[in-house]
Amino acid sequence: MGRMHTHRHGKAHSIRPATLRAPSWISLGSKEVEDLVIKYAKDGLTPSQIGIKLRDQHSIPLIKPITKKSVGEILKENELESEMPEDLENIVKKAVGLQKHLKANKGDRRNVRSLELIEAKVHRLSVYYKKIGRIPQTWKYKSVVAQLE
Repeated sequence: MGRMHTHRHGKAHSIRPATLRAPSWISLGSKEVEDLVIKYAKDGLTPSQIGIKLRDQHSIPLIKPITKKSVGEILKENELESEMPEDLENIVKKAVGLQKHLKANKGDRRNVRSLELIEAKVHRLSVYYKKIGRIPQTWKYKSVVAQLE
């Protein structure tokens, strides 16, 4: 996994399949895979968790070659998409956790800088999601408001 605020890349990462064709061992059809995605979304799983579950339990490496749609497109068609994008929500949660840590540990200067970097990432992502219309134009990240959510 690469680091968020440096140019270094880690060694640990998963490798995507080499070909974008549906593997021969998959017995499920397009409709069944879509039904699984919908079922897992109704169970409260995020899109990345759905992909991991399909990979680990159903041996489906990629959904797109089978269904010709991504997980996000399937969720959007069935109106199961969350209000806030998953990556933005995760970064906001990380910022809130770091703010709680800094309240308890006031002398932790290193994590003050980390919080600044995380909040910068939140602002960059929010600009992107506002531009593509995924979140409302009035959405604004405020550290105090984020702690209440």
